[in-house]
Amino acid sequence: MGKKVADQLIETIEQAGIKRIYAVTGDSLNEVNDAVRRHQTVQWVHVRHEETGAFAAGAEAELNGIACCAGSSGPGHVHLINGLYDAQRSNAPVLAIASTCPSSEFGTGYFQETDTIRLFDDCSGYNQVATTPVQFPRMLQAALQHTLHNKEVSVIGLPGDLAAADCVASPTASFVPPSRTVCRPADDELHKLAGMINAAGRVTIYCGIGAREAHDQVVRLSAKIKAPVGYSFKAKMAIQYDNPNEVGMTGLLGLPSAFAAMHAADLLLLLGTDFPYESFMPDECRIAQVDIRPERIGRRARVDLGLGGDVRSTLEALLPLVAEKTDDRFLRDQLKIYDKVRENMASVAEKRGTEDNIAPEYVASLIDRLAAHDAIFTVDTGMCCVWGARFLTATGQREMLGSFTHGSMANAMPQAIGAAFARPGRQVVALCGDGGLSMMLGDLATIVQYKLPVKLVVFDNRALGMVKLEMEVAGLPDWQTHMLNPDFAAVARAMGMEAFSVSDPDQVETTLREALATEGPVLVSIKTDPNALAMPPRIEFSQMKGFAVAMAKLILAGRADEVLDTAKSNIKHIWGIL
Repeated sequence: MGKKVADQLIETIEQAGIKRIYAVTGDSLNEVNDAVRRHQTVQWVHVRHEETGAFAAGAEAELNGIACCAGSSGPGHVHLINGLYDAQRSNAPVLAIASTCPSSEFGTGYFQETDTIRLFDDCSGYNQVATTPVQFPRMLQAALQHTLHNKEVSVIGLPGDLAAADCVASPTASFVPPSRTVCRPADDELHKLAGMINAAGRVTIYCGIGAREAHDQVVRLSAKIKAPVGYSFKAKMAIQYDNPNEVGMTGLLGLPSAFAAMHAADLLLLLGTDFPYESFMPDECRIAQVDIRPERIGRRARVDLGLGGDVRSTLEALLPLVAEKTDDRFLRDQLKIYDKVRENMASVAEKRGTEDNIAPEYVASLIDRLAAHDAIFTVDTGMCCVWGARFLTATGQREMLGSFTHGSMANAMPQAIGAAFARPGRQVVALCGDGGLSMMLGDLATIVQYKLPVKLVVFDNRALGMVKLEMEVAGLPDWQTHMLNPDFAAVARAMGMEAFSVSDPDQVETTLREALATEGPVLVSIKTDPNALAMPPRIEFSQMKGFAVAMAKLILAGRADEVLDTAKSNIKHIWGIL
């Protein structure tokens, strides 16, 4: 028997550095599954839901540079989409194998037939279906090149009958590994940027994930021009550490210090950021932007100078052209604001809360203190993002993953799976919302099956906390945000995982210490305060008005006790960031 197309697939992706396929096996994927079994060079990870597989692959790709997931005909394709959207918007290099019904049945309304081109078009950069053994290796090579070079999702449709067919050697390269290039603006453009910096009296630097490899260059530039440094949530772990001039984040989860530094500047440098909230950008200062993807320049803010290039290479060439500034009054003023914000946040984090209403800030600050120096954190979208953004700190070795751009619920646990596979031996801690964990609860079994030593901390506030806050700010009484949760620890134990429940604030630290020291997977469910509030760095009058209207509606609805609890919590949280 000759080598099958499925064998060719496994040999090629293994050469490209792919170590595993996250998938639910079945029908059209069976030939690929069998090729994995026979070759023993790539691992098959049997997830319980394809969405989990796509999120796990995205996390592994962010950490290791490439990853793979797969879905079988019809429903398997649809289940992949949410995780692939997240990977595409996070620039995570993921190869998705979409096995299809037999190629002879295309266009007939066959059982589980889907049009993969139309289905995956908006969540991928490369998306094709192979129907002959001659096409397949060339399409696979193109998919891998797109994935690695463009940092995007590539989807290759593979009919089940084609996977079983004899393969044909490709006349082109089977795979060409990526090469590192130096990409920076032209000299005249660099001189323009240097001139803007030299002429400005108050400069603020704002970094996105595109500045991840430029930490040292950012710190050197900041010291030279006496500029405070703000950063996005995605860039926090890469920019915050060993950075004496950092002033925190801005945005919905950010702090007043970064917001103030950006709005008080007369020149703002945007480095490797596609920050999505233009309402947080200043409009009274000049703005210069550097991004490896020039098509993104100027789509979030009014930019006076846009330069295409890698941030690290650009700053290396820029630094000799910039004059050292001596006046550091602006920098000192911004650092004083940041010191006050951090002092107030620390004060809030010391307050433990009460029985069944444990302060989530206290929990997050404990996780930060107790977690390993090189821990990998995953955070669910919603309030867990707030606590991660404000209380988890960078060390230069820690990493944090989340659905920061796509903003999906239920990402933290699946991403923890991918992180644990990608970095064996590293501590992986997932900050899970009760709403998010409930969505993908079945994949606790995946964690147990593969003995992944992830630590899941569930912030059980019995509510969709961020949605509750959004409704209240809009002047609406929260409705259908309350959750009737199971005993998450009991569920975890039933699946074979060590688990703890905490309702007493005095037991949180002891329990977290024990959980982090326990070998293997552990879940810790903590009853947190449902009224804990995430205040943005800038509070609009309309937001205060909306909140007041919502509280009045709750009182009229006979929910005065909830209003009182919310008011007490709000006072504490507002003080914590102002």
